[in-house]
Amino acid sequence: MKKNKISFETNFWVAYEIENPFEVVTAFFDYAHLDYYKQTLCEAVFYINKEKVYKKDYPGEVFVFYTALRSFIKACFCLQYKNKKWKVNELSSERRSILHQASLTAEEYIDPFIVFQNAFAAKSLDDFEFFLCEITHLSLSPSAIEFDCDLMTPYIHLIKMLDASQLIRERGVEKIKNVEQP
Repeated sequence: MKKNKISFETNFWVAYEIENPFEVVTAFFDYAHLDYYKQTLCEAVFYINKEKVYKKDYPGEVFVFYTALRSFIKACFCLQYKNKKWKVNELSSERRSILHQASLTAEEYIDPFIVFQNAFAAKSLDDFEFFLCEITHLSLSPSAIEFDCDLMTPYIHLIKMLDASQLIRERGVEKIKNVEQP
């Protein structure tokens, strides 16, 4: 039985196609810093209720942000299944700080793969893609448009996925070795 491969569509923002979700995360944070993604996402969500266009001087930046974030979400969708074969390297206790934990719970901080599992248990990949389309559309609209969908749940999960991915990138991952029993 052949597995269906998800195309991360990274060629839109990084100029080539990446097939490994860990490499997508690395390219994503090489492209821009965590603070940029969080701030831009927050501002875009803020603009959905305004009668102003977000990034009016350069709305193309919002499109590139959309494509990068879409690739990132697809990579996170794949990462939710990686905890059986990969583990995040442990962080020494002297470097551990509540500030580094960001939006993550203590349990999620220890095992960031939980964030992806919880996010995609709450919302589907299609729901997250709809969320991105909706905030892009609404934030670029010059008038306030009524919407009746839940935008806060995907937003919260996306912030947590950004924090978890940054943590995975900083701490690194290692393949779990199978211990064979006699």
